[in-house]
Amino acid sequence: MARLKEKLDTEVKAALMQRFQYSNPMEVPKVVKVVINMGVGEAVSDSKALEAAVRDLTLISGQKPAITRAKKSVAAFKLRTGMAIGAKVTLRGERMYDFLDKLVNVSLPRIRDFQGVSPKGFDGRGNFALGIKEQLIFPEISIDSVDKARGMDIVIVTTAKTDEEALELLKGMGMPFRAA
Repeated sequence: MARLKEKLDTEVKAALMQRFQYSNPMEVPKVVKVVINMGVGEAVSDSKALEAAVRDLTLISGQKPAITRAKKSVAAFKLRTGMAIGAKVTLRGERMYDFLDKLVNVSLPRIRDFQGVSPKGFDGRGNFALGIKEQLIFPEISIDSVDKARGMDIVIVTTAKTDEEALELLKGMGMPFRAA
C-alpha cells in the first residue's frame, strides 16, 4: 500500500471527521484522480517537441500519456483542427498516490525559492489545480536529456463539496500551502 494512502486512512480521515463533524466515515472527502496536462504549442511546427513531452510525461507519471488534439483551427497560430498539440495522463489508484507522494515530498521542495503552493488554485467544487513551470523538478528527468523546459498543469480531483474541505484534505496529505 502506498505510504500516502496509509497516512490518509489512519490520520487524515479521523482528523477530517472531527473537524467537519461528519456522521458517516463515507462522507470524508478523498482524492479521486490526478490529471497531468502538458500543452506543447511548438508541436505545430516541430513534431519532435511533442515526442519529447510524451517521453517526459511517461517518466514522471509511470503511464503512457494520451495525445491531445486541437478542437478548432486558429489561423493566427497556424493551427488546424486535429493537429497534435499536447499530452495528458490521468492517474488513479496506486499510481495516483505514488505520484502525489513524490510531488509533495520530493518535487515541490526542489523548486528554487519555494515558498509553498498558493491556496488560490481551488475551483469552488473541491478540486485543486497547480501549475509547474518546468519538468526538471521531478527526479526522473535528467537535465542532460531535456531540450527545452516545459511546464505542466496538475489537477487534483477530490470528492470534497467545498474548497475548505479539500484544503484540509490536501494539507493533511502534506501539501505545503503558503499563507493566503
